[in-house]
Amino acid sequence: MRNQKNHKQGYLFDPWAHLGPKRRKLLEDSWAGLFREHVLTELPVDEIAPFFKDDFGRPTKELYMMMGAVLLQQVHDLTDEETVDQVAFSEQWRYALNITSDSDEAAYICPKTLYNMHRIFINNNIHESVFNKITDKLARAFDVDVTKQRIDSKHIKSDMARLGRIGLMVKTISKFLVNLKRQRRELFDGLPEELVKKYMSEKERSCFSMVKPSESANTLASVAQDLFELSMHFAGNEQVTAMTSFQLLLRVLHEQCKVTENDAGEPVEVEPRPCKDVPADSLQNPSDPEAGYDSHKGQGYQVQVMETYSDEEDPDKKAQELDLITYIEVEPACEHDSSALMPAIESTQERGLGPDEVLADSHYGGDENVAAAAEAEVELIAPAMGTKKKDKLGLDEFEFTEEGEVSKCPAGHAPVKNKTNKKKGRHSAAFNSDVCADCPHAAQCPAQRGKKHHYLRYSDKELRLARRRQEEKTPAFKDRYRRRSGVEATMSDFDRMTNIKRLRVRGRPTVRFCAFLKAAGVNIFRATKAKAARKAKNPAPPGPVAPFSRPFYAFKELVPSIIRELTNLLFPTTPQVIISPGK
Repeated sequence: MRNQKNHKQGYLFDPWAHLGPKRRKLLEDSWAGLFREHVLTELPVDEIAPFFKDDFGRPTKELYMMMGAVLLQQVHDLTDEETVDQVAFSEQWRYALNITSDSDEAAYICPKTLYNMHRIFINNNIHESVFNKITDKLARAFDVDVTKQRIDSKHIKSDMARLGRIGLMVKTISKFLVNLKRQRRELFDGLPEELVKKYMSEKERSCFSMVKPSESANTLASVAQDLFELSMHFAGNEQVTAMTSFQLLLRVLHEQCKVTENDAGEPVEVEPRPCKDVPADSLQNPSDPEAGYDSHKGQGYQVQVMETYSDEEDPDKKAQELDLITYIEVEPACEHDSSALMPAIESTQERGLGPDEVLADSHYGGDENVAAAAEAEVELIAPAMGTKKKDKLGLDEFEFTEEGEVSKCPAGHAPVKNKTNKKKGRHSAAFNSDVCADCPHAAQCPAQRGKKHHYLRYSDKELRLARRRQEEKTPAFKDRYRRRSGVEATMSDFDRMTNIKRLRVRGRPTVRFCAFLKAAGVNIFRATKAKAARKAKNPAPPGPVAPFSRPFYAFKELVPSIIRELTNLLFPTTPQVIISPGK
């Protein structure tokens, strides 16, 4: 049975009066106060409500409280046991989640209940709705200017071991044999005892981690042969080929090994591929099949983050501005950043948070992205991709007219003629060969000698890149682009505040669950800081105190005197006459 509380309803008596005014103020000024005021009531309870009946079964834990606890667990990077303790005993958590009762029904969560709520979040992408709703609410509450944004990516790691090629193959074979023994025992018993012992016995398997460098090539070839024989042995068995662990085994075989076929097209021999031929999106660990590999940062995932920024130079005013993360997505580490720009722009535009201009590094600055962003009415401010050769002059060294024709070469000479093929998007400029022969830049110049002249040929795309490189050298571009570096502070906050760099989970769905909620946490912490800066700059004037807004502890002090007065009114007493003895 669903248990859902209306957190917008006020209280006749303040349930937090026992804290006193100073501790109460600390709570209201902390992240807990902002969470209670802006976040708690925005949680999408309607998305988890269908998983519980409203007229049958035992009452659930209060749904807003449960969703808030799941969010705060990721924000503070806690284990399930630590989360249970915080809900039960932390005054900040209980204030943030509006837990006003000390009963076990209100202030205790079973770890199994917390785990079940995680599954509901992950299987239904509810973490996306949580992030979007919190971000949208904070953008409205703090009047965030979303017209200027910047984007970058951060490498993160899931909770998986870093395996070499031998370790990867051994782990994959071992995983398959374990599953085969559980699901198809009769097929497992038919395997050679020596093979089973080699990969199932912990003692035998540990030998693979102590291979000498001089023997690694032979060991790799031997393990690859076992991998190949297992794949051939069960190739025709539909029950085995449907197993996920067997499909991972085949994936490792095709990515890490080269299989030779005979004239009939049958695989007969296998050998390990050279390291340079192994694709970047190859399997890194069978425990986390969706993780990728980046040659610079290693195994894992990358998080795409887009946030707002301000041009404000005054430090006091800057502190009052809220730099809000508006978009986040998780990708394998092997994905290139260029593919992340348009999904980020489209996602924010759909939610009414779309930017007018986006700052990005050169990985996002491809010509296709510039054109696609312009079509979406967004200006992409990013350096052009690629680098010039040091011993060659680039096309950006030439001067062009508005029509795209060359007006001067780097030496200051004008071309004899220009020619443009608009249909094919090609241009050429012809220079006097006698002049070019005596030019000091002749060895570095891209103009090539022809029959009559020296010719410089270029396409529309090369012209656009040349003009962008020319613009990058101007002070105006440098002044606009210098604010892109501020996104690095966000990446530092992401790790420092929420410890996203190394997660406790594996698998892309669960990694996304953590990343989205942790990004929401960064927004909450930043909003708390901005709120404090605004309050310090513009303190609220003291207003009249409403009768029922007085703290309960003050009311308690009046109770004895009120009781005495009522007693005297209801039960008046006559003065006693004391008669002394003898009178």
